[in-house]
Amino acid sequence: MTPVSPRPSTPVIRTLDDSDLPDWLRVMCTGFLRPPVVPKEEVEIRLAGMDLDRAQGAFDDGRCVATFRSFAQRISVPGGASVPANAVCNVTVAPTHRRRGLLGTMMERDLRAARERGDAAATLISAEYPIYGRYGFGPATWVTEWEVETARTGLSARYAGPECGGRVDLVDGAAVRELGPALHERLRTLRHGAVDRGERWWRFATGDLPRHGRTWTEPFYAVYRSPEGRVDGLVAYTADDVWEAKRPLCSAHVRDLVAVSPAAERALWHFLLTIDWITKVTTGLRAPDDLLPLLLPDPRAARVLTHADFLWLRPLDVPALLAARSYACPGSLVLEVSDPQGLAGGRWLLEAGPDGASCTPTRRPAELVLDVGDLGALYLGDESVLRLAALGRVAEESPGAAARAEPVLRTAARPWCPDIF
Repeated sequence: MTPVSPRPSTPVIRTLDDSDLPDWLRVMCTGFLRPPVVPKEEVEIRLAGMDLDRAQGAFDDGRCVATFRSFAQRISVPGGASVPANAVCNVTVAPTHRRRGLLGTMMERDLRAARERGDAAATLISAEYPIYGRYGFGPATWVTEWEVETARTGLSARYAGPECGGRVDLVDGAAVRELGPALHERLRTLRHGAVDRGERWWRFATGDLPRHGRTWTEPFYAVYRSPEGRVDGLVAYTADDVWEAKRPLCSAHVRDLVAVSPAAERALWHFLLTIDWITKVTTGLRAPDDLLPLLLPDPRAARVLTHADFLWLRPLDVPALLAARSYACPGSLVLEVSDPQGLAGGRWLLEAGPDGASCTPTRRPAELVLDVGDLGALYLGDESVLRLAALGRVAEESPGAAARAEPVLRTAARPWCPDIF
């Protein structure tokens, strides 16, 4: 008799309670290929910062085999406003339980709860490109990381500070926790795509709270003060100490650089690129239209290390989203949005302009038909309607509608999300 393979059991998906967290964190570490041992102190730190009502786990015979969490977030949109978002993170499925629909079930439950709460969108940072499009997410921001050879930049080695009359000062982590939050909030009114940072973010970023499995290296911190004394920029960076044949081969690595004026951004890059002994600077994940590399007399001193999609956005309330942002020029569009999950589909009339917009249900014939994920890609102004139409992902029901939509939806500056979550 041929032996019969046992059927796989059906895991139970539920929200967490306090006692679940150690096992849940172990599975999450496993999914992210980190050592699956979580100290008690890490459990306590995590518990203090988690809303367990928004944390799900899949349990097979009482053992956690998949993780999922979301939290409240605000994301800046074109024009300086922000909307409430459902930030998805900590998504893993144990390698023993893949292809059983666990992620899909947890995602659907979470998105429906977010829609009922009134969140306008869901966001996430996608580790792998193909996964989240099937849940209605689209890549809304991109990032670029450069490596700069300082000797080739053409910047003067005699640099002694900003020529604008401002100054750059070294500070410590306590000063960053004091000055950083207000500075970042100013950035969010200027740069769409940025998300809010809570107190715990600043404590983690400055080593005031430990992170399990990560060796803490205290960064250097510097702030830029304008001629009027206002803090308009902040940078955190680490440096290594490498020498060969009595020659420095040291590198600086930017962890965070926030600037709310071009003068601040120029000054901080100039400061970093002229530090003694530093021969290379890696920039961290910047907006693709960052002042680098054109800030340099020789832009070829900067080479691209990474250029990739970053923040993904999933519309949940189309009228609220489209009415929240501003638009570069006036326009009227009828958009038909399809959503297989039944959360954000419909036909909408967008009346848009630089001073604001309205978005209402309509029975007028659709001019553009698109999937909810493609609307997510278009929403922050980075993706091109014309390109998606050429790819067959936006259907043009009215001749010329894509060309009319292009200048309305696109933004002059590209959106940027500096944060992984």
